Amino acid sequence: MDRSSLSDAMWARLAPHLPGKSGDPGRSGADNRLFMEAVLWMARVGAPWRDLPARFGAWNSVFRRFRRWAQKGVFDRLFAAFSDDPDFEYVMVDGTIVRVHQHGTGAKGGLRVRPLDARAAA
Repeated sequence: MDRSSLSDAMWARLAPHLPGKSGDPGRSGADNRLFMEAVLWMARVGAPWRDLPARFGAWNSVFRRFRRWAQKGVFDRLFAAFSDDPDFEYVMVDGTIVRVHQHGTGAKGGLRVRPLDARAAA
């Protein structure tokens, strides 16, 4: 299995900040590293959740877990903890490397210019 997004050293630093590890209350995460790989894949590729490769697990399960973590602020805490660390610049995804989904490239509509009231009255 290809886990090229997170090196072992990066994972060792990231893992303690994630919920679902042994010792945390509640159920332990099945594989936090695989889940984080799936999230990073989604961010890099910009595909719909249904296109998540099967090697990451069932897309709906990954999506539900992503949504739970987002609602609990897990990703906000991760970004805050590692935003100043230059070793994590590839892992920390921003909008400059995320591709637009194919349906987002040819949207109809756009900016509609309205004439000024003075011109419209004339």
